[in-house]
Amino acid sequence: MRTHNMNRATLYQARSWTAAGLVLAVATLFSGVTSAQEVLPTPPAPFKGQIGLSAKDSKSDFPVPVQAAKGAPNIMVVLLDDVGFGASSTFGGPIETPTLEQLAKNGLRYTQFHTTALCSPTRAALLTGHNHHSAHTGVIMEQATGFPGYDSLMGKDTATVGEILKQKGWNTAWFGKNHNVPDWQSSQAGPFDLWPTALGFEHFYGFVGAETSQWRPAVFEGTKPIQPYLGNPEYNFDYDIADQAINWVRNQKAVAPDRPFFLYYAPGATHSPHHPRKEWIAKYKGQFDQGWDKVRDETLARQKKQGIVPANTQLTQRSQGIPAWDSFNAEQKLLFAYMMEVYAGYLSQTDYNVGRVVDAIAQLGQLDNTLVIYIVGDNGASAEGMTQGSLNEMATLNGIEEDYKEVLKRKEDIGTWKTHNHYPTGWAHAMDAPFQWTKQIASHYGGTRNGMVISWPARIKDAGGIRPQWHHTIDIVPTILDVSGLQQPSIVNGVAQKPIEGVSMAYTFDDPKVPSTRRTQYFEMFGNRGIYHDGWLAGTTPHFAPWEDPFNAAPVDVVSGYKWELYNVAEDFSEAVNLADKYPDKLRELQLLFYAEAAKYNVLPLDDSKVARMDVALRPSLTRGRTEFTYYGSLARIPEGAAPDVKNKSFRIAASVLLPKGGEQGVVLTHGGLSAGYALMFKDGKPIFHYNLANVAHFNIVAKDALTPGKHDVVFDFKYDGGGIGKGGTGTLSVDGKQVAAGRINATIPGRFSLDETFDVGEDTGTPVSEDYDVPFKFTGKIEKVIVKLGDK
Repeated sequence: MRTHNMNRATLYQARSWTAAGLVLAVATLFSGVTSAQEVLPTPPAPFKGQIGLSAKDSKSDFPVPVQAAKGAPNIMVVLLDDVGFGASSTFGGPIETPTLEQLAKNGLRYTQFHTTALCSPTRAALLTGHNHHSAHTGVIMEQATGFPGYDSLMGKDTATVGEILKQKGWNTAWFGKNHNVPDWQSSQAGPFDLWPTALGFEHFYGFVGAETSQWRPAVFEGTKPIQPYLGNPEYNFDYDIADQAINWVRNQKAVAPDRPFFLYYAPGATHSPHHPRKEWIAKYKGQFDQGWDKVRDETLARQKKQGIVPANTQLTQRSQGIPAWDSFNAEQKLLFAYMMEVYAGYLSQTDYNVGRVVDAIAQLGQLDNTLVIYIVGDNGASAEGMTQGSLNEMATLNGIEEDYKEVLKRKEDIGTWKTHNHYPTGWAHAMDAPFQWTKQIASHYGGTRNGMVISWPARIKDAGGIRPQWHHTIDIVPTILDVSGLQQPSIVNGVAQKPIEGVSMAYTFDDPKVPSTRRTQYFEMFGNRGIYHDGWLAGTTPHFAPWEDPFNAAPVDVVSGYKWELYNVAEDFSEAVNLADKYPDKLRELQLLFYAEAAKYNVLPLDDSKVARMDVALRPSLTRGRTEFTYYGSLARIPEGAAPDVKNKSFRIAASVLLPKGGEQGVVLTHGGLSAGYALMFKDGKPIFHYNLANVAHFNIVAKDALTPGKHDVVFDFKYDGGGIGKGGTGTLSVDGKQVAAGRINATIPGRFSLDETFDVGEDTGTPVSEDYDVPFKFTGKIEKVIVKLGDK
């Protein structure tokens, strides 16, 4: 059998072909873009009044404020997180999404809409109308590298749709997730020019990063960190952002009823941790006991019945490494089914809260002229929960195995603030039905095909229609501009704009059978490549699965070491029949086309590394080159990328504190939370150093006696064993120069403590490092200063 690898000789031919055709390709690209020369902000109109010697002799003429055209639509874009094509009931899935279904009844369902296979890249493409590499976002922020397609610095030459609409008279707001701030720019030190409030959004309420606890989220209002959960045990972020969005819309329409709004609503759901309220979990009790294999069968049957997929669609095989449901015992099945119940409740809860916002718009009499674009996922379902699911995703990401018995024992904690939970890989595969593969895999539809609904009662007359036209996330911005009567400006805020790379989808509103105007689209993520062209799709066979331990990945040549597959997706909806052997010339044609597109859109150089790209040394940093950090008083919410990196090395924490008389307790310094981390703190007057190894093991080094009131110098020294990453070491606790405690820490976190927890001084935010206390656990004494010194690896 042929392997269909693309060797380097073929690649050099592709590059030569690319170079020869690049001028023509670029000329073609520019010729398809509106030749408008509009500049934003709009230059001020000339003064048309009269100026005399006095006001009495003069005639005033106020500048006319920018206003959207009369009747311009409100716009609401909803982007869910990690929801596979086969999850929601609107697209044949087992999870009820009544808001999405109602919008579909009033609008259109799109069954061939595509994302990039990963979070930040899809969001950059959605906001700018440019391919993710063109928008400098080839991977997530935490893996940025110093190449134009991957540096995470969204350019001023790709203005967001929020910026354009704001400057054309729309009020703009962003609620929920933002994973597009570079990792090293996410602290209170800024800079803030890539935060939502500098990207055209007048109001931002949400979190910055890949994920956050829904019970204890790391929320920002604008650029100010806040803790809305304190004092509110029933708090849930999913409900909070709906409340915030409703209040914003109501206030905006009360004050300026004729001004349209642009509302970008991006919940953290259904990214892990899966944190719905209990009543939503109970709604699905027993509904997944049949297992993921049967659920896939049932989903495909519903999809065919609803007309979501063609009648001849085949169910693809389980990808290698995903176990059959029947390979588990009864106890395991009950646990894994419960994890799916939690996930299902999470998606239904999220859809419910989207519905609350939609209902509020309807109550204002605005829904008829509101364009709602509801995208059901920024990539395919996530298989990052591994085979048995997880209580703590950070254990998985650090290559630390959770004990199944411990997971089972803590079943009732799943979905609460005490877990950072995820479901097993098999459920991700089921939620991507009928496709193969999952999130992260850009070469196959399991990673890139997502459902989408567009509703606009005032304009769309084919209510309840289905649209099979092939489109991509980059087509959303041109669609919004098109239906709003706007053109892409040539200059925004003094910067010449790169032509938008998407095409409008508005032509599909009236004709279900009109041919798709998007004929070609490349895909790339972690070295996995794909190229769609005129009903054919070629893609690489993934070398490494998302559910495999990234710390044990075997290297392969990213250019020539990957096999390629070929599918006629015009006839084979689910990519079930690989035609690479049958049509080698077609495959070669598409391989060459991929590299032409890759050269055009900043995809090169290819890089299939994951763990290596997490190294903070690859990116600009507020901490690079520093081995000593000094903090005074209290400080909170410093993200991991801006905090002292104590991992895989020796370190010292030296705190000068003034203890009160009685009640000496609280956090002196901490980093992380229940997911992983450490804390130097006092309890009952005793200094303590606590280390949390991904909540799999905890190490406590505690002084025997309480300290006397007054000034003390408390020092914790950690001597790293060395010999690689994640190794252990010996910790020593000293007070005023005398050792008071010592102990072993058998292993340490090799990669990252958390994706949402932070570095704090004088208190703790989010979740505690240990359940022996709870946040904020403010230090009751006075901190004169804390010095962190980094030692040898």
